[in-house]
Amino acid sequence: MIRLTKDEILILHKQLIDRYGGTHGLRDENLLDSALQAPFQGYGEYEFYPSVVQKAVRLCYGLVMNHPFHDGNKRIGALALLITLDLNHLALKASSADLSEIILHLAAGSVTDKDLLRWVQDRLE
Repeated sequence: MIRLTKDEILILHKQLIDRYGGTHGLRDENLLDSALQAPFQGYGEYEFYPSVVQKAVRLCYGLVMNHPFHDGNKRIGALALLITLDLNHLALKASSADLSEIILHLAAGSVTDKDLLRWVQDRLE
């Protein structure tokens, strides 16, 4: 699986803030590290998130819910989801408005990570 590095996430976040506005900067580096490592957790040989889609969704969830940046956490979560899928030759068939809506619901707590996973799986090309 091809995964985004911490440096790539930081660069992408800066570009998002430059383009769409908001406050630059990392609020909590440990929370960013947690979001980046969570998709690869496991116990022994057992992976908690074995598929690329599960890992991409868990990365998105961690970036949105951990709130590691001062601003733009939902944006970087959504972008990381899309890029991770794309890097691994998977495409999400959803409008920007639909993606924004599910991410807003995730951040508000009305959608779980499992709901997001189902939503993504239903929209893979």
